[in-house]
Amino acid sequence: MIHTFKTAALSAALALGLTGAASAQDLKFFTIGTGGTSFTYYPVGGVIANAISRPPGSRECGEGGSCGVEGLIASAVSSRGSVDNINAIVSGLRDSGFAQSDVAYWAYTGTGTMEGEPPAEDLRTIAALFEEHIHLVALADSGIDSVADLKGKRVSLDEPGSGTYVDANLILEAGGLSQADITVEALKGSDAANALRNGQIDAFFAVAGYPTGAVVELASATDIKIVPIDGDVSAKLTDAYGFFAASEIPEGTYEGVAGAGTISVGAQWFTSAKADDDLIYEITKALWNEQSRVLLDVGHAKGSSITLETALNGVGVPLHAGAERFYREVGILK
Repeated sequence: MIHTFKTAALSAALALGLTGAASAQDLKFFTIGTGGTSFTYYPVGGVIANAISRPPGSRECGEGGSCGVEGLIASAVSSRGSVDNINAIVSGLRDSGFAQSDVAYWAYTGTGTMEGEPPAEDLRTIAALFEEHIHLVALADSGIDSVADLKGKRVSLDEPGSGTYVDANLILEAGGLSQADITVEALKGSDAANALRNGQIDAFFAVAGYPTGAVVELASATDIKIVPIDGDVSAKLTDAYGFFAASEIPEGTYEGVAGAGTISVGAQWFTSAKADDDLIYEITKALWNEQSRVLLDVGHAKGSSITLETALNGVGVPLHAGAERFYREVGILK
């Protein structure tokens, strides 16, 4: 939940070194669930948290100060990923979070991989952010050249509760495999990369905007490959699930690593329908402020692809009323 402190203003002012005028303001705290610290969600979450924050006592927007929401302190919180973030939003543990478009839609409707679970009917969209690519990573000399080659291998599917885990299982199925055909590991980010480098696993899946830190570091330390997820496997997935798109990870994305065909999903930002309409309106407005554009462009390699023009791309969960108001005002939503 969002926490508003209307009392003990003097204590807050002293703790933060604020002026007397600033101490009269309310402090609002807003959490953003992200993912593992070595993948893309976490650093992008940090950039967005900075963009939408404006603590009391900040200099004016346009005068070197923050252009975020008055009195708001936002923070990026590391998590297990998409499913974890959605559950945290629905339960009220976190105010917002990032999730893959496919996972969010299935959670909202109680369909697909979430069939049998209560629909997350209070889930609402703030914005579509960027495209995420499914990485299947192996050592260059592993002999793993396709999804089918994973049979009998030690493969990390990421942690249950992550979007990667959901998609990895769908990819195995499309490739004619199941968990019974591999030795399953549940490692995340740098743990998976280190395990591959040390010979403890043979391959791992990661869903992240490229370049993602764990793979960048791994490629600089040892020879790896991005195993293609294309051909019949890609066709089966894109035909069955509208949120998957055929894409590629270009050559040179990772040092010395050839490009590979793969599939992608959208990374989106969600909150609860119960979140205050005015607050979400102001947060959405701050996200797309010109000053935020500067922060996004320099804050992360994926930042430049986070644009107002693509803010509604692939959105399958209803917009929050506050976000919808903003998009109507600027003409993005008719």
